[in-house]
Amino acid sequence: MSEEAADNQPLFHVEKLYLKDLSFESPNAPEIFLTQQEPKVEFNLNTSASKVGDEHYETVLHVTIKVVSGENTMFLVEVSYGGLFLVRNVPQEHLSRTLGIECPYILFPYVRQIISQLVSEGGFKPMVLDPINFAALYQQAQSEAN
Repeated sequence: MSEEAADNQPLFHVEKLYLKDLSFESPNAPEIFLTQQEPKVEFNLNTSASKVGDEHYETVLHVTIKVVSGENTMFLVEVSYGGLFLVRNVPQEHLSRTLGIECPYILFPYVRQIISQLVSEGGFKPMVLDPINFAALYQQAQSEAN
């Protein structure tokens, strides 16, 4: 393959993965550890993507989890985890899918590990998040946007 042909090949590369923002709160500790009520979990996940330079893009996965027992908050976790990705020669019609599906798939295992460890360090049972179908979330967001 010629150098020119190689230069025109699509390229997707992880440049850097990083923690952008992190918060853990357990406002009702230690009393909350004595509660016997079944907790309720509120889970919120968002992604954002932006261009950084000519061929670099940042995708950030934002996860917020609030666990309540009765009227009391057991804990609140907020994580924003980012990735800097080199994306070259990817057709524009595929760029949005790459940033909205492939990048979050790469970021999610790191977010899952951070949340599990934070919750455990907070004195609670580790929270293991189920896998997320980012393709389905992307399709849903696209249909809602149209």
